[in-house]
Order: sequence, then structure tokens, then C-alpha cells
Amino acid sequence: MAYPVIDAPYGLKPINLIGGQVFAGSTRNYPITNGYSTNIFYGDYVGLSRGEIVRLSVSTGTAGNQTGIFLGCSYTNPVTKQLTFSQYWPASTAAGDAVAIVADDPDQVFKGVVCSATTAVASGARAMIGQNLAMINNTGSTATGNSKNAILAPSDTPATTSSLPVRVLGLVTDTAVALGTATYTSISTATVTCSALPFALPVGTDVGSLDSNGNYVSAGSFVDTAAAAGATSFILNQAPVATLNSTIVFMQYPEILVKINFGQHQYYAGTSIA
Repeated sequence: MAYPVIDAPYGLKPINLIGGQVFAGSTRNYPITNGYSTNIFYGDYVGLSRGEIVRLSVSTGTAGNQTGIFLGCSYTNPVTKQLTFSQYWPASTAAGDAVAIVADDPDQVFKGVVCSATTAVASGARAMIGQNLAMINNTGSTATGNSKNAILAPSDTPATTSSLPVRVLGLVTDTAVALGTATYTSISTATVTCSALPFALPVGTDVGSLDSNGNYVSAGSFVDTAAAAGATSFILNQAPVATLNSTIVFMQYPEILVKINFGQHQYYAGTSIA
């Protein structure tokens, strides 16, 4: 089965729950203020203001304010007078019965796209699992109704800051890209010298080797700075914990699994929303 190429972020999409619990599509309905003046797209972060849903601009965290992820809405169209179900909330719609559909379970697992900046697709890596990551706040599409928010690819040492909005739970292997290989020459701390790369390396690319059985073994590090095709060296976020053999293997994971971080979700914050 061929999986689609991931070429753009789409916000966060619910997959299941932590602990292997099945996501049965359960959501919660919250009111939207009549005439609320900001577009809210499918996959956007939302919070509450005076009991009604608002879009949150999330990058490095909004402690205790995150209600969940927006999954569409319904309202009476002010022109046709018909009940309308929409992928996104059109800004300034005059509808007193507007309702947002929100994935608000604090144990919800989401998948999202890793980007290095705005909508430039990067990569997740095994070494990111368990880390806290920031988000990239992008404006969604009124053509599709979908969010364009992305997960920000980290760099350097592991991110442990508790105020970051998401915790990494895993990689989406279905859409992984085997970029290819290069011949190892030497390493100095975290700078690897190799044969000329026949492809570009996005930030976050997982770096490893193959064992004697042909299985991929991650080095426990990832590409810290994007490298262009033809480059003869690249920089890792940290020195590898597994020795690289003569053939270096590069894996790109455009999508990863995350959950809203503890203390960021309103249900896991001791202080209530003002």
C-alpha cells in the first residue's frame, strides 16, 4: 500500500488515547461567540474565554488554557437560514447558535507534521520521543478548512521545558521516508564527515546504521542543521550513543505522535480559567 507524501502541515489530528485506549470519536461541544472575529480551522488549538471557544495562538505554551483541538463546528447560516456543518469557523459569522466540536480529552493522542519553520516539512526522530516540543502557529486554509499548524523541529540538546505545549509519544512509520545512505568518514563530537550527500537532509532527520541482520539501528541523534545535497558533512544535535558504521542511513519521519503536555491542558491545571 502506498502512503501519501506529507508535503504540508495540517494541525493536530486525533488518533487514539494513551495507554492503548481506543478513540471512539468522542468530542465535546462548546459554544462560539456570536460574530467571533477569528477563523478557527480544523486541527487548531482552542481555549475558553468566558465559557465560549476562542482560537489559541500556540507556540511555546499557554499554561492551563488549552481546552483541546478544534474539529469543526455547526451554526445556522445567516444567509440561507439553514443549519450548516463546517470544517472551519468563518470569522465574524452572525450565528447565535454556533457550536464548536472539540477533542478535549487530556489523554488524547494526536498526529502532526514536523516543520523547521512555517510550513517547511522537516522530520521527527527516535531521540525526540519523550521530549517536549514547541508548535508553529500558522494561518489555516479557507479553501480546505484545515489548520496549517505544525510541530517545531527541535535542535541541540533534548527539550525538557515544561511550558512547551506537546510531549512526543512516537513516530508515524507509515509515512516515513528512507532518504538513502552515505559513506562514513569520521566524527568530531557531533559533526560527521561523510561522502557527498546525494540528497538534502532536513532538520530532525534520524541518523543510524544497519546491523548485521540488515535492521536499522538509530544512533540516538538527529540532524541539527539542514544539510544541502552535495554536502560532505552534517551536524547532529548531540554526539551519537550508537557507533556509526561505514554506511550511514538517513530516515525522515514527517509525522509524529504527540499529546497536549501536562499542565498545559485546562483539565490538568490546578488554576481554573479566568
